[in-house]
This record gives sequence, structure tokens and C-alpha cells, in this order.
Amino acid sequence: MMKKILTIAGSDCSGGAGIQADIKTITAHRMYAMSAVTALTAQNTTGVFAIMEATPEFVEQQLDCIFNDIRPDAVKIGMVSNGRIIEAIAEKLVEYDAENVVIDPVMVSTSGSALLSDDARQSLISTLLPLGNVITPNIPEAEVLSQMKIHNEEDMVTAARRISQEIGGAVLLKGGHSVSDANDLLFEKGDTYWFKAERILTENTHGTGCTLSSAIACNLADGMSLGESIEKAKEYLSGALAAGLNLGKGSGPVNHLWRL
Repeated sequence: MMKKILTIAGSDCSGGAGIQADIKTITAHRMYAMSAVTALTAQNTTGVFAIMEATPEFVEQQLDCIFNDIRPDAVKIGMVSNGRIIEAIAEKLVEYDAENVVIDPVMVSTSGSALLSDDARQSLISTLLPLGNVITPNIPEAEVLSQMKIHNEEDMVTAARRISQEIGGAVLLKGGHSVSDANDLLFEKGDTYWFKAERILTENTHGTGCTLSSAIACNLADGMSLGESIEKAKEYLSGALAAGLNLGKGSGPVNHLWRL
């Protein structure tokens, strides 16, 4: 039976991030992709130029249609830009007892554009993040969530612990924004695990966070442990980065289909 994965996120019209990156990633894992669109964005490799949000009611209707017909084996949540949509998603996840929930707390795009309003930030932390099996912040997002600056691996541990205590779940803190390497830290149930990786020298990193979190969701749906899911997802992302796709004038997308 083919595994079914739901992504709840914003659309990226240029195809490198958001819903489009998620669907490509899920397809590359030979799974069935479904999507609930939270917002349309006008963006490309150089930045985000406009955001048109869906109404909370419409997001709820999408989720009802999905869960009442084709129940997902895992859920990945990406960009949710306002508090009412965040609350609507949280209510539906609880109502349908969603499983294998991976949340990428998208607050800042790779190109540096803010994607989350201030009022939404508190809703995200208090209502949505606690529902995730794992959340996957990058360094800038973890600094917002932990309310501290992160300069080194010791700071990463402190921040991850702080976030995990607040939300009551596992935190995968991605080190890709640090200077020297792409080492990620998983903080789960009081324990820390490092996932070491060589930094791949490329400026084409548009949508890497979306891609990684979707791959983790696919692996969880496949029955892997969280640690194994992350390891396999990092391997997939490394391959997509190393494939050297070079599109657009800014931070280009990765090659999601490198394994096909």
C-alpha cells in the first residue's frame, strides 16, 4: 500500500520551496503527496515579493476533505503566516488525531525575507509546535524560539533544550546556517544526538528546509525511528544539493529528482 503524505504549507510559484518542494520530495520517495495550501506567494530565487493568505475556514475545509477521504500516514507543516490559520490547523490535527507530524517553523526564507507576523509567532509556539513529533528550526528560527543567540555547538544544545522544554517534543536544530559545517542536533527526551555532514559548497539552497522536513515525514511514514528518518533525509538532501542544479539569479533550488 502506497504511503500517503500531507503537506500543509505555502505555495512557491518558482517551484523550489514550499508545497512544490514538498510534493517533489514526497514523489521522489515514491509516496502519494497531498497538500493543503495556507498561502500563495509571489517569489523566486531572489526573494519573496507578495503573500496572499488563504482564509482559516478554507484551510479547515481542505483538511476536512483530506482526512475524511485519504487519511495521511504523515503530515509535514511548513509556512503558516497568521495566528488564525495556525489555530485552525492545530484544531484539525487534534480532531483527526494526526500521526507522524513534522513541523518546519518557517519564519525566515533562505533569502532572508520574514514570513511570519509577530502575532502568529506566539500562536505557533503555544498551539501548533507542541503537536509535532519533531520540529526542524534552522539557527535564525531557533534564536527566535529560544530567545537567545547561537554562536556555537554548545549554544545549539542549550537552545534546543530550551525549545524542547517549552513545546514538550523533539527538536532537530539545523546547523546549516553556522559557519563551518552542516551538523544538525536532535534533542529528544533529554538526550542529544549529532548528525554530522560535510557542507556542500553551493549557493543553490532555496527550499532546503522544506525538502528536509518532507523527507523526514516520508521516512516516519515508512516506519523508521526518528533518528533513522533524519539520517536518511539528510542523505537525500545532500544528494539533491550535490546534484548541482543551477537555476535562477539568486539562491537556486535543489534537484529533488536526483535519485530517479
